[in-house]
Amino acid sequence: MEGPVANTRGARWSNYAVAFVITAVIFATALFASNYFNSRRINDIRATQDTISTDILSLETQFDLLQEHSCKDVAENTTLPSVLTSLGSQLSYMEAQGARNQDEVVRLKRLYSLLEIKDYLLMKQIATKCNLKPVFILYFYSNTGNCTDCEKQGYVLTSLSETYPQLRIYSFDYDLDVSALQTLISIADIKNTLPALYINSNVYYGFQSVDDIKKVLPQLSTLQKTATTTPEK
Repeated sequence: MEGPVANTRGARWSNYAVAFVITAVIFATALFASNYFNSRRINDIRATQDTISTDILSLETQFDLLQEHSCKDVAENTTLPSVLTSLGSQLSYMEAQGARNQDEVVRLKRLYSLLEIKDYLLMKQIATKCNLKPVFILYFYSNTGNCTDCEKQGYVLTSLSETYPQLRIYSFDYDLDVSALQTLISIADIKNTLPALYINSNVYYGFQSVDDIKKVLPQLSTLQKTATTTPEK
């Protein structure tokens, strides 16, 4: 009698072992795939960031040469917002996915914030020098869980940037430990009541809809007219 019972137990343990091996392989494969794609995305972010750094250096050089060259060249070649938006989207995705290498993501995010501030300051200088009228929105948010409307506000701003490509939107993590960012927050007098939008030297706290933003930023209608009157190629 013990022979068949022993065989049954042996078969059962064999099935357990096979199931365990299959489960372990699936888990290992999923973990490897997650790490692989996270690594690739971080590499993509680094490459994009290198491109932005080069573009900013180029823009700085162009501004230094403004006294001898036409402002038209600088105005037409100012394409940083789209690249910055791409980098910001990648970083947001990494944060939302809970990337394993969060220290690296935070490091890239700190550099990204500095690039945004640099672009903002450069565009203000160029606007004064070349008599341009760029439209800015500075958006301050938090990822610590105390900003229930920040995600919704982000969607609104993304929609606006798609509707008005000339609109320059800069997003900043209010809690990020970057001295330049904290200086900007202090100068603009942004309170820790988020989300917050800094528009035309005024601060607007709480969720702002598309209509709300259009009311306080009438320049958007000018951008829209420019977009609609541009001939298609």
